[in-house]
Amino acid sequence: MPTGLPAAPAAVANDDEGWVWAQIKAEARRDAESEPALASYLYSTILSHSSLERSLSFHLGNKLCSSTLLSTLLYDLFLNAFSSDPSLRSAAVADLRAARERDPACVSYSHCLLNYKGFLACQAHRVAHLLWRQSRRPLALALHSRIADVFAVDIHPAARIGKGILFDHATGMVVGETAVIGNNVSILHHVTLGGTGKVGGDRHPKIGDGVLIGAGATILGNIKIGEGAKVGAGSVVLIDVPPQTTAVGNPARLVGGKETPSKHEDVPGESMDHTSFISEWSDYII
Repeated sequence: MPTGLPAAPAAVANDDEGWVWAQIKAEARRDAESEPALASYLYSTILSHSSLERSLSFHLGNKLCSSTLLSTLLYDLFLNAFSSDPSLRSAAVADLRAARERDPACVSYSHCLLNYKGFLACQAHRVAHLLWRQSRRPLALALHSRIADVFAVDIHPAARIGKGILFDHATGMVVGETAVIGNNVSILHHVTLGGTGKVGGDRHPKIGDGVLIGAGATILGNIKIGEGAKVGAGSVVLIDVPPQTTAVGNPARLVGGKETPSKHEDVPGESMDHTSFISEWSDYII
């Protein structure tokens, strides 16, 4: 589980970031040539910038600004965060790779950078979380509010999120204050990681590495979804889910039964395998 974002070795992280940024610029040049209507947009968002963090900061600033929260202020805020914290940059690169590798609709890195609101919401949240840890909570909450307004993704700034994250479609996602999301996790739209009442303290789910959570799933309370587990679309989960198992239904139950649940060997958060369990689930009826 992430306690902050672990930093990759500097040389490796810089090489990976440099390669991804080079790909993004090459894709933007190609798209500008093939679609002149987008040339100015691509120049201002990507091609005029010297680094990924500058491009991302500019784009987020323009997406999240309002008449009273200026884009220039947000640009400076984002750029300072990304420039001063290498773990934020390495997480952004890992998230770009996650979208490109796991989502067949993601046609390019530049497409994800510019158009994937789940990716953009996650990067903006990382900055809000940094502000929260720095005790700049009014600003963190103001940024959280703008993220929810613009992207329809509501992640409390205290929530901890790993890297290699795919928020696929992302609309309607809610992640509570004490929730923790591990590395290489994929979550679809309208998923709630919520509490169970008005009691404070540690009250939200803990999502292990490599987990896949299907669309519309609701996971409530301070429970653990084990590493490599899978939660089916529309499921309601109120108790722990063991590692490498599949929980499906309302209320959710384990495929294979509680005593000897079926276990899979792949990493669902990376394979994006939503339905292979159905062949083992005798109660599935059309």
